[in-house]
Amino acid sequence: MVIQEIDNVKFRLKKPCDLTWIKKYGTVFSVIDATGSGCICFGVGNWKDRYFIKIAGVDTVDAEISPGESVETLKNAAELYQNLKHPNLVELLEHYPVLDCYAAVFRWVEGDCLFDHWNFEKYDKNPGETGPAGRFKKLSPGRKLSAAECLFSFLETVSARHYVAVDFYDGSLIYDFAADKMMICDIDLFRKQPAYNDAGEAYWGTKRLKAPEEYRLGAVIDEATNVFTLGALMFEFFGKYTQEEIDRRYKDNQFLPCKIECWSLGSASYSAVLRAVDFDREKRYPSISDFHKAFLEAIRADEKSLS
Repeated sequence: MVIQEIDNVKFRLKKPCDLTWIKKYGTVFSVIDATGSGCICFGVGNWKDRYFIKIAGVDTVDAEISPGESVETLKNAAELYQNLKHPNLVELLEHYPVLDCYAAVFRWVEGDCLFDHWNFEKYDKNPGETGPAGRFKKLSPGRKLSAAECLFSFLETVSARHYVAVDFYDGSLIYDFAADKMMICDIDLFRKQPAYNDAGEAYWGTKRLKAPEEYRLGAVIDEATNVFTLGALMFEFFGKYTQEEIDRRYKDNQFLPCKIECWSLGSASYSAVLRAVDFDREKRYPSISDFHKAFLEAIRADEKSLS
């Protein structure tokens, strides 16, 4: 491992790599080097604009794939950002090869990642500091419902353009607490339909949220899978879990909905979201739009029951 530095911002790599070319965009003010994707990400700004620069092929310390695979993934991802443009998706400005790497330059968005794993050690050392996930959990139901609407809208766009979400989880989400705005920041592994699980249990995604078919080699990955993913995220938004329950998901390779008494909305919305995460894909909503409609109707029923 080597430690490098640009503009007093330090980062780790497996071996040296000249990244000083990013200074053409301005001064480096942040870095994320703890990625499994083999990418390193910089926040860079000048007097006028700020950018998020994602660089593949640098061989990060925590990389789960080779530098070459990382480059191919980011190249393919550029097409995804262009084809799935949405008001809540980060905007890709340009992408190109540089030296042995590949760069994607995005417009900077304000906010915090809702699964900022690169900061977990810091939170462990400072128990009094609440991370973005904890802060988001404490928001009012109304503010979280607005954030949920962004995800429904985006995944409806994904389905309409015949793609499926892959590895879509809270680490793909940036929330601006000041502006109450949700943005999607990582869709690099999304796939064009038809799509299949080509990796069995090792298929991309966190065990906290994966659908059953995302563990089965050869299984179809489609809109019903995305319904499950979004339902699981809704349980993350509006439910509460003990650490033991979270650990069980990792141990058993199986998502678990929270208990109804740990659900922060009403019983109608709990039932609506529970259908989305049914292990039997035939019992789930057939589309994101159908799930969206049922969820909104359930929220109105919950509000009526409380009035």
